[in-house]
Formats: sequence, structure tokens, C-alpha cells
Amino acid sequence: MRLALFVTCVNDTLFPETGKSVVRVLRRLGHEVEFPYGQVCCGQMHFDAGHRRDTVPLVRSFVETFEPYDAVITPSGSCTAMVREHHATVARQAGGALVDGVARTSPKVYELSEFLVDVLGVTDVGASFPHSVAYHPSCHSLRRLRVGDRPIRLLRAVRGLALMDLPHADECCGFGGTFAVGNAETSVAMGDDKVAAALEAGAQVLCAVDNSCLTHVGGLISRHRAGIRVLHLADILASTGALPDVPPFGPALAAEPASASEPVPGPEATR
Repeated sequence: MRLALFVTCVNDTLFPETGKSVVRVLRRLGHEVEFPYGQVCCGQMHFDAGHRRDTVPLVRSFVETFEPYDAVITPSGSCTAMVREHHATVARQAGGALVDGVARTSPKVYELSEFLVDVLGVTDVGASFPHSVAYHPSCHSLRRLRVGDRPIRLLRAVRGLALMDLPHADECCGFGGTFAVGNAETSVAMGDDKVAAALEAGAQVLCAVDNSCLTHVGGLISRHRAGIRVLHLADILASTGALPDVPPFGPALAAEPASASEPVPGPEATR
């Protein structure tokens, strides 16, 4: 099976280690992964902002780059949802050969947990991570891709990992792309709720399948000195015991959580 990594803009620019983690996990399972250098943005930002015409060349480039592969794996529920759900919309508006190209390519694009569990049929990827972890299901992965418990099943199979229940896990973290810019106060309030939930869970690490959400929550964790680390699922699955060397967005795991004199503000403090 010929596999390709679609790393996405956010990961390529801010979290390159997450893309490397995807490759490490798949290689550990006996699969080689190619990284096509012609890959560009999937067009999600343009599409969501209403710039449909500007999205067309990005969709065309995606098809040209990834059509030769049997499967395309990406560490992003958000970008996977864009490719599988909205590339067809863009292609229909553009017309021509792009419609057939998207029909051939989009179904082969998988978020990492989908590919591991559904395609490879594995949950134990040989990882070791002796820390307590709470899983935040990002909105795109939860509501658009419906990845369900796939990430949870993968985390449960990690040696030494203590999986903690995250209160109100299905609530949005408040990022939402441009939503966080246009509705900053609401976004921060929602993010603070997510930080409070992670503290209530007693987790050392908050995990998700989208680094965009973790950037938002991680920034608030750092601001409040909450003593929690954020890590992408791929970085945990690639771990063999040591804490991955990726930006922590906050104090190390040994740091003390916020004291009573420095509480994490609730929604009423930020509205």
C-alpha cells in the first residue's frame, strides 16, 4: 500500500514534530510513508471564509498531488473533514475533470486514528507513555468525521498511560478558526471552561487530534499556569516512554498547578 502524509498548514508551520510522529508510528507498524513536496493548503480557511473561487486551485493541487496514493494520512480531523466533505462542493462549482479527480482522491484521505483502527485494524501501536491523559474530541473529529472512540481505544492500549475522564468532553474548546478572532471574549470563556475541565480530570496531559484546538487551549493553560501539557495524539502514540520534545505551552509536568490565589477564571470572569 502506497501511503502519503498530508501534514497540513498548522502542523507544517508550528508542529512539524507531529508530522514526524505520524511517520514514526506507521513505520513502527511496518509501513513506509512518502511526503509529497507539492502539497499545499487543503483550502479550508478560504472555503470557510466564503472565497470559493480561490479554493479551486488548492483543491486541484491536492488532487494532483495525492491521487497516485492508496491512502493519505493526516494528523488533523479538521482538514480531513474539509477534504472529504467540501472538496466535492468546490469541484462541482468548478466543473470539468476536477469532479472526477476529487471523487477518486477524497475517500482515500484519513485522519490518523481512523486509518490505524479502520484500515490497519490495530489499536496497540507499541507506544509507552507513563502519564495521565485526558482526551478532548475536537468538533470536526466528533461531529463531522464521527471518529467516535477510535482515539480512546488507541490511548487505552498505550503502556503506562492512565486515561482520565474529561468532564463535558463534547463541548467545543472555543477555537473555531476565525471564530476565535471575531468572537474573542466568547472564545476565551469557552477555552477557560476546557482548562477547568482538564484540571478537574486530574490529567497531566490534554490530548486531541487537532493541534489547532490544542494551540488555543494550550495558550490559556500557559496564561493561567495550570501545570498541564497539551499533546497531539500522534505524539503520544509515537512515544516510547520519554516525554516528546514538542512545545509544551506551559510548565513541565512536574510543575505545580495554579494555586488558589491564581485560579483559572470561569466564564463569568471573561465575559
